[in-house]
Amino acid sequence: MAKHEVLAELWEFLKYRKKYWLAPILFLLILVGFLLVLAEKSVLAPFIYTLF
Repeated sequence: MAKHEVLAELWEFLKYRKKYWLAPILFLLILVGFLLVLAEKSVLAPFIYTLF
């Protein structure tokens, strides 16, 4: 299953179940995950990990 299919299916679920309040939470989780993956081998890693 491709990434765009998963995102499309998740969006359809949110629309069908009227769970729009989950969208900001999912967005923040994806953003934090991306930040942690990006900072894994960065010089800024010690500073980012102190935030969590």
